[in-house]
Amino acid sequence: MQALEVSSLAPEFAGCALTERPIPVRAAGEVLVRVRAASLNFPDLLMTTGGYQFKPDLPYVAGMELAGEVVQADPGSEFAVGDRVYGGNKTGGFAEYATLPERAITRMPHGIDFPAAAALGAAYGTAYTGLVEIGGLKAGQWVLVHGASGGVGLAAVELAKRLGAHVIATSGSPDKVERLKAASDADAVILANGRFREQVATITDGALCDLVYDPVGGDVFDESTRCVAFGGKLLVIGFAGGRIADISTNIPLIKGFSVVGVRAGEYARRFPDRGRAIREAVATLAADGRLSPHIDRILPLSRWHEGFAAMAAREIVGKVVFEPGS
Repeated sequence: MQALEVSSLAPEFAGCALTERPIPVRAAGEVLVRVRAASLNFPDLLMTTGGYQFKPDLPYVAGMELAGEVVQADPGSEFAVGDRVYGGNKTGGFAEYATLPERAITRMPHGIDFPAAAALGAAYGTAYTGLVEIGGLKAGQWVLVHGASGGVGLAAVELAKRLGAHVIATSGSPDKVERLKAASDADAVILANGRFREQVATITDGALCDLVYDPVGGDVFDESTRCVAFGGKLLVIGFAGGRIADISTNIPLIKGFSVVGVRAGEYARRFPDRGRAIREAVATLAADGRLSPHIDRILPLSRWHEGFAAMAAREIVGKVVFEPGS
């Protein structure tokens, strides 16, 4: 089968290559899926250089999330051959076939196609875990979403809006601010360069934000500490900006807010019942037409480098989806 293999850790994806590998053999409790679409996530890029907290043994097949059809499953499994499913694992998605634990997949919602389903799991699962499960989002609250042009950020904007929140979306690029206005229904879109606290205060009539959703880190995190309302939460999603920020503990003490880390995948692994409930909640919202992933481009897996390079260059608004075998 065709697969994107990472054989060494190197900058600019030099350790990655499209190769032929045997179809993986599933273990008990796993399903074998014919992959029809697989979406790219920022951790996929980080793993190719060893820059992510999870470091798979080399060589490995890249790709965290996918959608496709069940080919094999355990006797008595809740999944049958031919079921259309989506989900993910830490690796293995950028291939024509992949094995996944049963607990890591969900039946595809009616009315969406494979590319949309492949873009649904990680981004919306992270958004739901952060905003709802950990953040306790309520209708009418103000939410500040950073990195909103990326797949994870754009999913958070859409989910928060569908759940009745007011949303300020940010981007670090003037061009992306304009593209983000067209791609989202955020209440406001601002440039998150330098000092943006006063803009946030003006938009919210001085109330600031109940939740700050931050996959960027660095300078954006630093300024976000000035944007959280008393009793609010600053949700740490990631460090796409490159610098891991520090915070003096007197700041959350005086301002009365919490800094909370969000590792959606680990949360689902530690609390599998909650993980399944989150996946089912996202699937229900998608089936009802309330969530619709924004896909920047769909590429054959043979053009993987184009997709990786576009994400690394911050050109993407939404998600990149690969189609193995095409």
